[in-house]
Order: sequence, then structure tokens, then C-alpha cells
Amino acid sequence: MKKLNVIITGATGMIGEGVLYECLHHPKVEKVLVIGRNSTGYSHPKLTEIIHKDFSDITSLSDRLTGYNACYFCLGVTALGKSEAEYTGLTYTLTLNFAKTLAALNPEMTFCYISGAGTDSSEKGRTMWARVKGKTENDLMKLPFKKVYNFRPGGIEPFLPLKPTQTYYNTYKYLGWLFSVLKVIAPGMMISLKDLSAAMINASLIGYSKNTLEMKDMKILAKAVI
Repeated sequence: MKKLNVIITGATGMIGEGVLYECLHHPKVEKVLVIGRNSTGYSHPKLTEIIHKDFSDITSLSDRLTGYNACYFCLGVTALGKSEAEYTGLTYTLTLNFAKTLAALNPEMTFCYISGAGTDSSEKGRTMWARVKGKTENDLMKLPFKKVYNFRPGGIEPFLPLKPTQTYYNTYKYLGWLFSVLKVIAPGMMISLKDLSAAMINASLIGYSKNTLEMKDMKILAKAVI
């Protein structure tokens, strides 16, 4: 079984931190490179961090980005209060520029993109964020990576981080009971952050039959026996 050398973005956010934590403790992950605007606060023998402010241009980092076979792109912003042009720049343009650089350097890489439930693959729907995410997914799959997987989670049940620095720590601390209720009354709308992280790692290790993974696909892949 191959080993993974992983690049992670968005590791100071809820999903990214969960993916980072699971990668650091996964026996098949040999090394992890986090590219972020701020430090994660984590320290681990597998971990290297690069602080980089402009994610739309990572070409200056090229000599440090080779030799990786997986990328977990967990960086994202809310569309609330943003125009379509602004949201497109921060979501589509930034992501594609980042991915194009990695594809040129690591053609054997599997690129895993955190999208969202309700994303519009047709790019023609009424919901602005869903159209932009759909275009991002579609154009990522045109890049010369070994594989591209688009993950569309809905509600995510977090777990407590090693360092309670993130907003979701308090959210989970006080609203953990709500996640438990939602898992019972709407199980199809919820996934645990551990399962989402496991699905991304397994996609890089063994692949999946679909490029776009909805909630049921992520849960299946998370439990796959390697």
C-alpha cells in the first residue's frame, strides 16, 4: 500500500483542522505540508508549515511543493454579503490558480476539494454560491491530476481539537446535544468530521467510483477496508 505525502489548506478552519489531525495520526500518511496564512499551532514530526498570504499565487513556493501525491483543499469563504464577482475571485479563481500550480508540479497527485451539499454542476441555477462551486468542481476535473474528487458535505459533526482555538470548539461544547438529535432525525444530512476526513484520505489511497461524492458516498468511503 502506498504512503501519502499530503498538502493541506484551510487547516485553521473546522474541516481543515480535522483533516490535519487525522492525517497526523494516520499510519499511511508519511508527511504533511500545511500552507496557511497563519500557523495551526500544531507540532508533530510529520508536519511542516508554510505561512503564505496570497493563495491566488503560490508559484514562488514551487521548489517546496514537489514530491506530494495528495492535496486536501479545505479553504473556503461564505458567500454571505459578497457579490458574485467577489465570491468567484475568492472561490473559483483562487482555487484554480492554486490547483494549476500543483498539477504542473505533481501530475500523480490526487486533489480532494471541499465543496458543499447543493452545489450546482450545471452552473446555471439561481443560487450564486452553488453555481460558482459547480464551476470550480467542473474545471478542477479538467486539470492534469491523477484524480480529482469533489466532496459535498452538508451538516458536519465536529470533534474537539487538541487546542481549543477554533470557533467550532465552543459550538460543539454547547450544542453537542443538537448534533446527536440531528443524527437521529436526519441522518442523511449529517456526517462526522472524522468520517469526512477518513473519506478524503481513503480517496487518495484506494480511490472511488465517482468523482463527486455526496453524503452517502463519503460515509461508504470512510468505512472502506484498506
